[in-house]
Amino acid sequence: MTGEAPELVTVFQTANPISLALAKGALESEGVPFVTQGEGLQDLIGLGRFPGGFNVAAGPVKILVDAGDAERARDALADIDNS
Repeated sequence: MTGEAPELVTVFQTANPISLALAKGALESEGVPFVTQGEGLQDLIGLGRFPGGFNVAAGPVKILVDAGDAERARDALADIDNS
């Protein structure tokens, strides 16, 4: 093991909690490891979530994967609406 940190790339971002759940499920089904960025911040910053599903101060939630898994992840997420 080289001890190098993986290169993470964003493969999905959304303000829609339903789209986020679908995306996470799709990646889990394909066995693609991922991390989310900003998911825990949505309810921590003062205003909470707006009707659009996200906190404007925190921005949309991003899903990141190792660069080597990016193509497989994008294929798994291709049919999920991230608007």
